[in-house]
Amino acid sequence: MNWIELTNPGQLEEIKKMSENTPILIFKHSTRCSTSRMALDRLERNWNQHEMTDIKPFFLDLLSYRQISNLIADQFGIQHESPQVLVISKGQSVLDLSHFEIEYDQIKKKVKEKVS
Repeated sequence: MNWIELTNPGQLEEIKKMSENTPILIFKHSTRCSTSRMALDRLERNWNQHEMTDIKPFFLDLLSYRQISNLIADQFGIQHESPQVLVISKGQSVLDLSHFEIEYDQIKKKVKEKVS
């Protein structure tokens, strides 16, 4: 996967604007959590770049950028969890998965709905 690092709170406004035309995936990862590592590994192993050309994936290191995670929760009206995946479309969170709910096929289905 070609992750875009989410390291600046200002990127959230860019993400909202980009999501008007392109779905955005945000993966919130805790580097100290084995469940988070498993979810990330499983997502990356199943990711098919040819199927997912219509999405921009962002990666957030929760331990380094917890304040950005808090802003995400506030701005998109979701509860903070870790690990967590959000799909943002038209400035809104349209999919919110955490822990073992994080599955490539579910993400792919939601992205295809938003693109078509």
